[in-house]
Amino acid sequence: MKKNLGIVGLLAAICLITWLCSPSFAEPYNLQNLARRTALFGILSIGVSFVIITGGIDLSIGSLVGLTGCVLAWLLTQKGLAAPVAVALVLLLSGAIGLFHGLLITRVRLQPFVVTLCGLLLYRGAARWLTDDLTIGFGSGHEGLRALATSRPCSIATLAIGVGSVWTAGAAAIALAARAGRERGGQRSDFLWIAIAMLCAAAGLAVQALELEPLASIRVPAPFLVMLALALAASVLLNRTVFGRYLFALGRNELAARYSGIDTHRMIVRAYVLCALIAGAGSVLFALDINSIQPAMHGNFYELYAIAAAVLGGCSLRGGEGSVFGVVIGAAVMQVLYNSINPLGIPTNLEFAIIGAVILAGVVADELIRRLVAHRRALRSARE
Repeated sequence: MKKNLGIVGLLAAICLITWLCSPSFAEPYNLQNLARRTALFGILSIGVSFVIITGGIDLSIGSLVGLTGCVLAWLLTQKGLAAPVAVALVLLLSGAIGLFHGLLITRVRLQPFVVTLCGLLLYRGAARWLTDDLTIGFGSGHEGLRALATSRPCSIATLAIGVGSVWTAGAAAIALAARAGRERGGQRSDFLWIAIAMLCAAAGLAVQALELEPLASIRVPAPFLVMLALALAASVLLNRTVFGRYLFALGRNELAARYSGIDTHRMIVRAYVLCALIAGAGSVLFALDINSIQPAMHGNFYELYAIAAAVLGGCSLRGGEGSVFGVVIGAAVMQVLYNSINPLGIPTNLEFAIIGAVILAGVVADELIRRLVAHRRALRSARE
């Protein structure tokens, strides 16, 4: 909870500083574009968080996005397949890649770094071979499918009301159901989230009723809705299911999890399959968004954005820690930083330096927090 509040505060501070330096930051077009990019990279970050929670890593996400994007365009334009069939085949391919990674890691016992680094090279080469290294796109067709990435189906006020209402009802139901067996601290946390959700809904009603500009004219991109739905499903999976408890236990101590009866190999395979499936879904939106794919470049370094957002959002690279909410906010921080480069007068060629600094800062903070917690536990044990 404290980590999430910290990253939210960091996001608010960056937004405020950027807005003060450049008032155009708050224009509806820029905010809509920012929400779209946050959603696209947030989807990839949610996927990689499953792997990071197990203590693994996936460096092949960017190349997977490039390969599956090229395959989608190739199936639609060259083979003439129907859009649902093409998307289903792309997701099937993504899941197969995740299964391939998981089996190499668990059965052949290769390191995740090595497996996914080889995948980074392999999938990029396959994409270039499939398209003969030529740019491939969707042309002017498939408008219905492209609406998944380009449409703006609702206003931000409507979204705030809907999310706030659903969140309030769901959080209240969960808090009441678990109240008897929950410690007082947990109850305070639940009620805090309910209060935040109610404020969200109230803010949406205020914007809608008073027609406050520029908020009233902001439309929510469709990928943002996809990300919210995916984040909700991932959050429930991690926090309210046996699978989630096993996944965190595996990340904290694989040997202890195995001795506890958890099939750790199966859990690792499932995590990599989930990561690849979510990356495949994200690749569909990325491909539809740009409408023209250059196989040598499409998806390059996307894994850096995803891993940086996950680490910044509270996922420990040692495994066993992380929250979907933090990952989404981490993705937003990364995109706001990217959006702030020009207004803050930062040279654009420092983009990757900033990403590297963010990852390093996240890892250093994680290590310092780990040492502080261990020190406090040692002191507590000594007193007892």
